Amino acid sequence: MSWTRSLIIAPAVCVALLAGSAGCDSRAARRQDGVSPTPVGRLLDERDEEGRPYREVDEKDAPQVGVEVVPDSDGGWDVRLRVRNFRFSPDGAGRRAVPGRGLAHLEVNGHRVALLRTPEYHLSGRLVPRGTHHVTARLYADDGSVWAVDGEPVESTADITVSEREPGAEPSAIATATATSGQVYETGDRDSTGTRGSPDGVEQA
Repeated sequence: MSWTRSLIIAPAVCVALLAGSAGCDSRAARRQDGVSPTPVGRLLDERDEEGRPYREVDEKDAPQVGVEVVPDSDGGWDVRLRVRNFRFSPDGAGRRAVPGRGLAHLEVNGHRVALLRTPEYHLSGRLVPRGTHHVTARLYADDGSVWAVDGEPVESTADITVSEREPGAEPSAIATATATSGQVYETGDRDSTGTRGSPDGVEQA
């Protein structure tokens, strides 16, 4: 998703992206070498930037996440995650992978800014000065592993661009989005097949 905004806030509409993964049963996850799988899916050699392993699960009923980013009147941004087949775990949840449970890491330009146990977050304007920035939400299990499908993390990225308003120019907002899976969602929430979609139709499991 791409946002262009003036330093004077313009009303805007945002686009939700989806890309995701979920749990599979132990027999489906069993390796051909006969080694018992981890409780949910199986751990891969791939790791995130902090060394946390990817947890591969089947694409069917997989957790999914989309990102909405909307400018507020104070120069910051309101971030909302739209999830499917996923529940946010409360503080104090055990460090054990449970199908479709966990938390989200929110990153700006590759740097983590928050651990989210709720779908909403206010992003300070000081974290996104003038220029283009990438806001990414990635889903993690409670044991710290990264939910993954086909070797790719379950995540979604929104691009926002902050620019100064030229004298006499009207503020503008342009929304396009690209999920890490390669799906492209255009303004108006159209999915890659060209059919009409609705972010409100994305239910939180």
